[in-house]
Amino acid sequence: MFGVYAARMNKEEPLSGLELGDRPEPKVPPGWTTVAVKAASLNHHDLWSLRGVGLSEESLPMILGCDGAGVDDDGNEVVVYPVIGQTGHGVGPREPRSILTERYQGTFAERVAVPQWNVLPKPKELSFEEAACLPTAWLTAYRMLFTNAGVRPGDTVLVQGAGGGVATAAIVLGAAAGLRMFATSRDEAKRKRALELGAEVAVETGERLPQRVDAVLETVGAATWSHSVKSLKPGGTVVISGATSGPNPAAAELNRIFFLELKVVGSTMGTKEELASLLSFCAAKGVRPVIDSTLPLDRAREGFGKMASGDLFGKVVLTV
Repeated sequence: MFGVYAARMNKEEPLSGLELGDRPEPKVPPGWTTVAVKAASLNHHDLWSLRGVGLSEESLPMILGCDGAGVDDDGNEVVVYPVIGQTGHGVGPREPRSILTERYQGTFAERVAVPQWNVLPKPKELSFEEAACLPTAWLTAYRMLFTNAGVRPGDTVLVQGAGGGVATAAIVLGAAAGLRMFATSRDEAKRKRALELGAEVAVETGERLPQRVDAVLETVGAATWSHSVKSLKPGGTVVISGATSGPNPAAAELNRIFFLELKVVGSTMGTKEELASLLSFCAAKGVRPVIDSTLPLDRAREGFGKMASGDLFGKVVLTV
């Protein structure tokens, strides 16, 4: 079958290890199923894998892709939940959890094998392309907002770095749930698009906000950390799910954190139950993922290039 895979690792030039070509059919252990992939979406995780983060040399070659939607062995339209090993479903009870492409082959192929527990029904209201955007970036945004930020309708939330998959998801989800969403970006076009998606305020990165906010969703890291902490109301919360600009800010802002009793919360992915809720929310409320571009699987290198350059707004989707 045709697949897109990591053949080598290179920290400085990750795309040099990306290959497209024939791969073996997936192995299907007892309790697993095969999904014929119709659409899959890119995440920064795929670039990090090519740099050797979370992926060992011994695991190569590894088909990339965490997210996917397609048709299972019984003909059902399904969405793949990409965390394998949670509570032991489909694997040994002591196996630590991992995300697709870390230990098991991913979704950038004609077929992918996952435990039967890891497939959820695809709502008929969502296309395969839309559904394939949800399991990683959109699920991460959903958990950040509705599980970890501690906000309620009417509260204010700042999203740093409008344009990335998690950031755009957070703006759309938050606005649909009645939150007042603020956003930052260095790019004027991305700020304008954030307003179109439901943000109330969109400012230059680092610019002072009209008011302090109840929560900040942080995926950028070092470049925006000080601004995130300074933008919070006393008692506010910053939720971190990534650090694309680096994990070590020049100023930790510890004095401000303890004096204003701010909360710093880490957030990673989400549960299968949260993904089910996200799918239902999107179907019921007409919320749809922001798709930057859709490419056939054999043009995956173009999609990786867009993500590596940051020249995108929303998700890049690959279709089979």
